[in-house]
Amino acid sequence: MKIVAIVGPTASGKTDIAIALAQLLDGEIISADSRLVYKDFDIGTAKPTKEERAQVPHHLIDIAHPEKTYSVGLYKKQAEQIIKDITNRGKLPIIAGGTGFYVKAVLEGLNLPGVDADAEFRSRMDELAKTRGREHLHDMLKELDPDAAEKIHPNNKYRVIRALELCHNMNKPASAAQTITTPDYEVVYIGLNAEDREFLYDRINKRVDIMLEQGLVQEVENLINKYGKTLSILETLGKTLGYKEICGYLDGEYSLEQAVELIKQKTRNFAKRQLTWFRANKNIHWFYIDKMTKEQIISEAINFICHCEEGVSPTWQSRSR
Repeated sequence: MKIVAIVGPTASGKTDIAIALAQLLDGEIISADSRLVYKDFDIGTAKPTKEERAQVPHHLIDIAHPEKTYSVGLYKKQAEQIIKDITNRGKLPIIAGGTGFYVKAVLEGLNLPGVDADAEFRSRMDELAKTRGREHLHDMLKELDPDAAEKIHPNNKYRVIRALELCHNMNKPASAAQTITTPDYEVVYIGLNAEDREFLYDRINKRVDIMLEQGLVQEVENLINKYGKTLSILETLGKTLGYKEICGYLDGEYSLEQAVELIKQKTRNFAKRQLTWFRANKNIHWFYIDKMTKEQIISEAINFICHCEEGVSPTWQSRSR
């Protein structure tokens, strides 16, 4: 089973390239972005527009209610079924997104324990983080699951709490329940990056400015008005770049200008972490957005995909020539 994966940091142009390749190669896009699954989170997540989604079929976007927890385990299950469906219809599955954990779960055979979210436990851990700090939670994880603690940064409160939740509910280390199996896919990885880091950072800064122009503040207000400030919605807002900072502005913690600078800074830091994750995958073929035009990337990506995919159904291969 053949799959194309388009990965890279935020603001690297994955959506544009994915749509172009899907059109040329008779493909359908499966989002690999943990934020795009949520309904009503549109501007701050840079969700593909309705016009973009109308150009080629998109999957796993707007499928989760903001007040419900959507897990990587559920993503893996749903993505695998969609891949089979796309392939059975003679189309090319194209996974596109920047959530490395999602990509790893589906394409690298990472199996995760199926433990439902425990709202009460999460609430207690969140309160501990507020009163004693995130380092305290990370120290707790070190005691229960040193392997997991080594892989999760102390500042990533969401993943630390999830690991603690797994330990708590399974009565064993979370890492012991994670296994790797050989996936049934032949994957061609296309990576988008910039040789000049400042070039990428400039794109990130401009994207944040555009989000403000498009109405990010109003979107956050609408989310709060629609769902209320429940624990679940605040958790969703808090783990999504841009929304937490705008909440801080609306609560009077800082000015809008300060909120915007925080969003830009945190998004740049997030891009660094994404690149660190993806660079561990030596199968990714990188294309540099500061050295090539969009048209050049598309042309060379098609040549690379077709070279790697000799023997795949000629339905989409012939369309690229």
